[in-house]
Amino acid sequence: MNKSILNYEDLLVMLDALLREPKEFWEDFYKDKTKEIPFFKIKGPDENLVEYFNNGLAPNRVLELGCGPGRNAIYMAKQSCKVDALDISENAIKWARERALEEMVNINFHCVSLFDFKFEPHSYDFIYDCGLFHHLAPHRRLTYLEIINKALKKGGYFGIVCFNTDGALDTSDWDVYREGSLKRGIGYTEGRLKEVFCYDFNILDFRKMEKITQPDELFGEDFLWVSLMQVKD
Repeated sequence: MNKSILNYEDLLVMLDALLREPKEFWEDFYKDKTKEIPFFKIKGPDENLVEYFNNGLAPNRVLELGCGPGRNAIYMAKQSCKVDALDISENAIKWARERALEEMVNINFHCVSLFDFKFEPHSYDFIYDCGLFHHLAPHRRLTYLEIINKALKKGGYFGIVCFNTDGALDTSDWDVYREGSLKRGIGYTEGRLKEVFCYDFNILDFRKMEKITQPDELFGEDFLWVSLMQVKD
């Protein structure tokens, strides 16, 4: 398709077209629930998320990005949070709704891309991303940050779970486009990940996720970074 680039959104759409179409990929990813994916068989939340709540994080309204089968959304709903949970995959959202029904919790699930999600500005106390960011194309990071900043209340919190370089290759931004692929996601060094967020957030906690031996009520893999941040005034 030949289309002129007349504005910033046109540029983003053009760069999107150089990489895989995300919805098709994630629909297939969540099609088979029996796959040997670390978080498919675990219904419990991330160990770091539980730690944040145990240490005093008490948000009222929460937005979860890339909720998958709903593990963390369900946990936060059980902590009396009002939760909006997004995923681009209809298969993931269907699975998450089934689990929420089993657990008898009320969650507002939305099958939509973060970039198309409509929300009231500065309405969320906490935004949580477990696994979306490291699958995000480099050209979408600026919009991602803009949305998070716009969605969070003043002094709001942001939590992230993201591949470190044990989880995926430390592919440079330029190489993503040279090779035309995000591969299985971007593995971030500590410095590279902090560089993305340090201008907009105070980084309160940053560490490797604790590896949790299964079976257990919590999820944890040490090929992931976890971080809790607070938006700057």
